[in-house]
Amino acid sequence: MKVNAKYISAALLALVPQFFYGAIGAMRDRNVSELTQYTAPATTPAAPQISFMPDGKSYVERSADGKKLVIKDIATGKEGETLFDVTHTRETTLPDFEGFILSPDASKVLVWRESEKVYRRSSTACYYVYEVRSRLLKPLSTEHGRQRDPLFSPDSRMVAFVADGNIYAAKLDYGTEVAVTTDAEAGKVINGATDWTYEEEFGVTSLMTWAPDNLTLCYVRTDESEVPMYTLPIYSSACSPEEQYELYPGVLSYKYPVAGKTNSTVTVHSYDVETRKTKQVELPSGAGYYIPRIEYGPEASMLMVSTLNRDQNRYEVFRANPKSTVTKSVYTDISKAWIEEMVYSTISFGANSFVVASAADGYTRFYEYSYSGSKLAEISQPGVDALEYYGADALGNHYYQAAAPTPMDRTIYRLDRKGVRTAVSPESGASSAVFAPGCTAMLLNHSSVGKVPVYSLNKADGKEIRVLEDNAALASKCAGLVAEKEFFKMRNDNGDELNGYIVKPRNFSASKRYPVIMSQYSGPGSQQVLNRWSLDWEDYFASKGYVVVCVDGRGTGGRGAAFRTAVYKNLGHYETLDQIAAARYAASLPYADASCIGIYGWSFGGYEALMCASADDCPYAAAVAVAPVTDWRFYDTVYTERFMLTPQQNERGYNDSSALGRALHLACPLLMMYGTADDNVHPANTLSYVSRLQNAGILCDMFVFPQMNHSINGCNARAVVWARMLSFFDSKLK
Repeated sequence: MKVNAKYISAALLALVPQFFYGAIGAMRDRNVSELTQYTAPATTPAAPQISFMPDGKSYVERSADGKKLVIKDIATGKEGETLFDVTHTRETTLPDFEGFILSPDASKVLVWRESEKVYRRSSTACYYVYEVRSRLLKPLSTEHGRQRDPLFSPDSRMVAFVADGNIYAAKLDYGTEVAVTTDAEAGKVINGATDWTYEEEFGVTSLMTWAPDNLTLCYVRTDESEVPMYTLPIYSSACSPEEQYELYPGVLSYKYPVAGKTNSTVTVHSYDVETRKTKQVELPSGAGYYIPRIEYGPEASMLMVSTLNRDQNRYEVFRANPKSTVTKSVYTDISKAWIEEMVYSTISFGANSFVVASAADGYTRFYEYSYSGSKLAEISQPGVDALEYYGADALGNHYYQAAAPTPMDRTIYRLDRKGVRTAVSPESGASSAVFAPGCTAMLLNHSSVGKVPVYSLNKADGKEIRVLEDNAALASKCAGLVAEKEFFKMRNDNGDELNGYIVKPRNFSASKRYPVIMSQYSGPGSQQVLNRWSLDWEDYFASKGYVVVCVDGRGTGGRGAAFRTAVYKNLGHYETLDQIAAARYAASLPYADASCIGIYGWSFGGYEALMCASADDCPYAAAVAVAPVTDWRFYDTVYTERFMLTPQQNERGYNDSSALGRALHLACPLLMMYGTADDNVHPANTLSYVSRLQNAGILCDMFVFPQMNHSINGCNARAVVWARMLSFFDSKLK
């Protein structure tokens, strides 16, 4: 029988929508929706949003509706006056606000809204000054629509801020604004704020400080004219649709110095508020190659300038008089490897002395020095890495955090004037704190592997005043999701004892054999094996029948300088030996399938996953590398040279540490993922690696996240990362 083709076509066309809708539904990965329970914000613990008042007896808390800032008594919790109410302001009315900064005397509040990211930590916003007594709310600047890095003067009467690379001083009493600098130029000169590299690797977005007498503002001027420009394409994506880039991509261009290339030139300057004149504070030749911190001591003649040489193995603190420009070195620390970032990020200047960290005796410890440069006291205990310094109280008691009693714990200690050391937080688990002015009280955050974070107000001696957030709702929600984590110790081929943990599958049976995923980061000074609460992809993968193993090898933190700096000038060597030893340890477990071991890592961890997957004795059946560095010549100066020196100084080290150079030795199936807007570890790292494979006829899998940065966050992207990784490991390990 002959059938009319016209009717067949019509019938087929009628089926097309149903077919494609069904296909799309079938292709959606159910793991993505399930994994949203294991990723932020679902796994983010609630934390109280409080700021301590200058009196050290009260704090400010944002109201539940987000409209008010209310003062509460630390001791009683009794609610006092309303410091700020967005619905009851004079002159200017705002619909809401994102955050706030208290002035030193709490007479004013800076609030901001409409913030926009610059880089990872920096942002611009619209700032407003609120006078508590009069309830007057005014824009911080009428000349500049957006500002960044506002800084109150000690008397609360002025605010310095940066706009378009220049510094301005707003005199609040008079409603006037003065230009402190005028020479800023995009891509050439920045005043007060920092460049990309300083922000990313020194963790600082602003380098400005007021003198105690309010008469001088000191700042760092950054000249990035000679720094090479880096350009990334900007696309319109489903997560961040931008109409102007739908047909033709845009570009993000910024200064990014790769290892061995030219850095910004930095200089210190002082601005006299009364004369409006600027001077350069000269440092000894070569002493200020990097200036990661500036801060005033107790007197207007004490500008304390922290400096590093380019090799980052010499740290020197200068005491400078901005008026006379006379400069004196008061502290020097020289390392056989590198100076840790926490040395200059935790330095603290008090009324009569300053506290600084050093690893000179083999462990990072805090020491007290006079302003003339004499050592006064050893604060933290020997044989333990100290991590944070919180300050001293009126009695001279010092408070700090250390990796003790084991490297996997974080405990807060007090050292009194008699040299007696006392733990003021639990000694098992992870504790951190924010101390009130004068160290009269603290907001304590404590968690452990089996306990969600609890936030409490405590006296400085550790006695609990009351719990502000117990995260009971999170604990209840996650009760059926968190897999049990077991700690263990193993030895590498060198005989070093390594810390690790194992996450076992749900309904674990010792008689079965399970595929194993090795999870690691491995970067210098990092730690993954910690006694703290977490809920992440590892717990979900355990529910899917995987054993997850994590081991901190040589180069990681909390174990002293020798263990940490073993990787100096030779990244990827000892880390790989230790991860392979860890994989062999996992393979020896009676419940592990030795033929089905995979390895995963992100960023430095992605780099290390590639190094392991291309090792001569590779024991892995599959590897996943997310946003990996593939050659340290591609990465920025500050981070790379800290551990490797420059390529000119250490050519062999760069060659040996190159994952790109070992690409043709890839010994197992590989999945690589990255974001196209990654301004940190550029897509060129992955593309160069894949290009090497393609040229040699070697296959790998790749998954790209359009317009996502290094973190690959937003629009459920993180769940997609884990789901794609799970799908890959399922296909290779099961």
